[in-house]
Amino acid sequence: IAKEIARIENKYPNPLSEQEVFDLIKNFEYIVPQGSPMAGIGNPYQIASLSNCFVIGNAGDSYGGIMKVDQEQVQLMKRRGGVGHDLSHIRPKGSHVKNSALTSTGIVPFMERYSNSTREVAQDGRRGALMLSISINHPDAEDFIDAKMEQGKVTGANVSVRMDDAFMKAVKEGKDYTQKYPIHSNDTKFSKTIDASEVWKKIVHNAWQSAEPGILFWDTIARESVPDCYADLGYKTVSTNPCGEIPLCPYDSCRLLAINLFSYVENPFTPEAKFNFELFKKHVGYAQRIMDDIIDLELEKVDAILEKIDADPESDEIKSVERNLWLNIRNKAQEGRRTGIGITAEGDMLAALGIRYGSKKGNAFSVEVHKTLAIAAYRASVYGAKERGAFTIFDAEREKNNPFILRLKEADEKLYYEMLEFGRRNIALLTIAPTGTTSLMTQTTSGIEPVFLPVYKRRRKVNPNDKNVRVDFVDEVGDSWEEYVVFHHRFKQWMEANNIDVAKNYSQEELDAIVKQSPYYKATSNDVDWLSKVQMQGAVQKWVDHSISVTINLPNDVTEELVGELYLKAWEVGCKGVTVYRDGSRSGVLISNDEKKDDEVEMLTNFPTKRPQVLDADVVRFQNSKEKWIAFIGLIDGKPYEIFTGLADDEDGILIPRWVNDGVIIKNRNEDGTSRYDFQYKNKRGYKTTIEGLSYKFNPEFWNYAKLISSTLRHGMPIEKVVDLINSLQLDSESINTWKNGVARALKRFVEDGTQAKGRCSNCNSDKLVYQEGCLTCQDCGSSKCG
Repeated sequence: IAKEIARIENKYPNPLSEQEVFDLIKNFEYIVPQGSPMAGIGNPYQIASLSNCFVIGNAGDSYGGIMKVDQEQVQLMKRRGGVGHDLSHIRPKGSHVKNSALTSTGIVPFMERYSNSTREVAQDGRRGALMLSISINHPDAEDFIDAKMEQGKVTGANVSVRMDDAFMKAVKEGKDYTQKYPIHSNDTKFSKTIDASEVWKKIVHNAWQSAEPGILFWDTIARESVPDCYADLGYKTVSTNPCGEIPLCPYDSCRLLAINLFSYVENPFTPEAKFNFELFKKHVGYAQRIMDDIIDLELEKVDAILEKIDADPESDEIKSVERNLWLNIRNKAQEGRRTGIGITAEGDMLAALGIRYGSKKGNAFSVEVHKTLAIAAYRASVYGAKERGAFTIFDAEREKNNPFILRLKEADEKLYYEMLEFGRRNIALLTIAPTGTTSLMTQTTSGIEPVFLPVYKRRRKVNPNDKNVRVDFVDEVGDSWEEYVVFHHRFKQWMEANNIDVAKNYSQEELDAIVKQSPYYKATSNDVDWLSKVQMQGAVQKWVDHSISVTINLPNDVTEELVGELYLKAWEVGCKGVTVYRDGSRSGVLISNDEKKDDEVEMLTNFPTKRPQVLDADVVRFQNSKEKWIAFIGLIDGKPYEIFTGLADDEDGILIPRWVNDGVIIKNRNEDGTSRYDFQYKNKRGYKTTIEGLSYKFNPEFWNYAKLISSTLRHGMPIEKVVDLINSLQLDSESINTWKNGVARALKRFVEDGTQAKGRCSNCNSDKLVYQEGCLTCQDCGSSKCG
């Protein structure tokens, strides 16, 4: 990476050397290229873009336009890009169309189309990432909001609603709101008036229930956007990337880079700790310069993609959409030179300084850091314009009333007037991305988020006959397990700085006491005051010209009213978007009524009424009475839908390689019309092996019981209830009883952590038993039992 960036540097005056670049990026200490730049720079073996994210779109709603977007989405995803696009241009359901259908089907079927396309595209074993958005002004917005509430629908996309100020004011004032098509148009072809408060309640309820839709405060985005000063030149923002941190115009893209804030804390976790602002400002300047170099590298990558397209054997007609797509992307990258400089380790930075995340002091310090970052990055971009030239359409007159530019002027007037004189190298510069994988490399908290947990426990299976092995518990099949503590890396660093033994095997009470002494106490994702976090996001947003990807983590028992209050507060304090996650809300779609009974109601998982022909499957092996067994568990959205079990041998069952842990179960028909179920897996070279007729491979007695269990799964019974049902079966033969125990153990793996279990702890007689990693764990004494 350093070599390639230095090569580009040598094209310009005062180049950074390869060693200087290497020193900045080595060990992920200061500057970390994220995702696509990390994977692609200097990689001659992959013809892929260096851009992390793209936005596409068009103004028309013809079938041709809709299909064109679909193909563009797939073409970008196959080159490693995440994609966002807006659906507000599609006419609403029931609108007149001049074809055989006579009326439009509306938005939702096309959501499914784009979602399915995403699921088809593989990116090094991962599927693509997609953001679909719609304006609240669109008459189909309510259908869009509900589209993901049926299990199995639109599973390949994140969805967000673009809220305008008029709608938000209508919600606050309890007024009606008029939706139009085309949206916000004076030449309205279709309109309807809605009760803003009722639609708002639905958005809040769905977010409380399933963490979607996200909300984008679109008027704030457009008002604050520097690129939108050039909207008439093709830079009108229309949607965001899948994580929401980069609002973009059609065919624009962005490359991401994170600065590791923890590394600028001198003497971390000591009374002498301080943040080195001078080094930070210097490195921000280097980071902006490196990001500009990466744009040149991206242009080379796009040229390579275009050469590949030209060399492909397909006809020019077939290749035209893909070719024009990359030409448009190249033009936007070269013309606007957009960058995405962000940060990671905000939570660890504050802890290292002895400041609690979410406190007033913490919020104020974070704002100061991001203000410093913004000024230093814009200064570097102005300096880049002096050396390398401004982005080609720069026009200070267009930007003179932009709120973000005016804040820069107030903070650093000299910088502002230099920008008037020399221009700026880049149309927009800053973001705060999630940095999930990046934070694993830096061994820090991710992005702007607090630490998830400073310490937690894990288990590993051990051989009790080995030397120096500690056995903490033995499960019912005789496997021995050791339990050990995992420390967040920087929490461990705090322990070492305070002479606390990191090698000792602590009890839960001791761990709790240690955490209470630390700067991470009351500063985890679930501890941070939610209102304070929203206010912090709004204050930091003032110094980020794109947007911020942040999630407000809420406990399971919060009310829908609180979610609504947080959303309103986010709009009021100037956030550009907000997402909430209520603990456990992704475990299944819950069915609730406004008129709730006092009695507890069972919540069932909604599966499709018809079994898909192909299901993803997990392979689970277990042992009963010294016999080896195997289970094939068919999954929909990661949840068990059916189960096949039998002996793991060639003679009476199925024998597959030990390394096979997943595959697919395919429903086929025999020549006589009867159904059969086949299991298919890929070997390490990608070749497929199919084992036909799972039902014929296993003992009919086991098969029939498995059909019974599959039936309960398919009708949505919660997994923990299915496990209870299996355990309660009164069966005669010893073999079927041991089989029953194995099936229960296999299904326990899918019970959500934290789910309450029946019974009492055998160690302390507490009834506070929960499932944790497939095992029963006592919340009072910490003892665990697997099996």
